[in-house]
Amino acid sequence: MAKVHMAIVDRLYEQQIRSLSAADRLQLVSRIIEDLIADEPRAKRRITELRGLGKRIWQGVDAQQYVNDLRDEWEQRA
Repeated sequence: MAKVHMAIVDRLYEQQIRSLSAADRLQLVSRIIEDLIADEPRAKRRITELRGLGKRIWQGVDAQQYVNDLRDEWEQRA
């Protein structure tokens, strides 16, 4: 059955899509992606699920010193 579907898709592409301009084909791809995204059930997430992400990256970093270093870098660029 999958081979039959691919044959249909291939024929559709060759007869209808291939002759479109690159811009039109990109627009078509965009519409297909939007359609696929709309069909996907979205999991509900809570902002609290982000708590602790990146914790290891900032471990041992003094927040105030980090901000001071950024400000110094910005002043040097100006």
